Amino acid sequence: MALASAEKSTVIAKFKVHAKDTGSPEVQVAILSRRIVELTEHFKSHKKDHHSRRGLLQMVARRRRLLDYLRSRSPERYKTLIGSLGIRR
Repeated sequence: MALASAEKSTVIAKFKVHAKDTGSPEVQVAILSRRIVELTEHFKSHKKDHHSRRGLLQMVARRRRLLDYLRSRSPERYKTLIGSLGIRR
């Protein structure tokens, strides 16, 4: 259930910080958010897929840690990211 390379490229292009950026917290959170949305849709029709649900919970925890890191380092970047992704408060 990984993202297709074209989708991943568009997400990276939208959230990159500099020209060759692929690993900044913003890009990582955006990719994780996209995968979380896809898995959430998957669970609407596959309610008993507990193995994938564990992976989903791990992705949510990883995204939470990245967001905490970004909030502690740069609150303004954190606010713009959550605003553009439509997550959090």
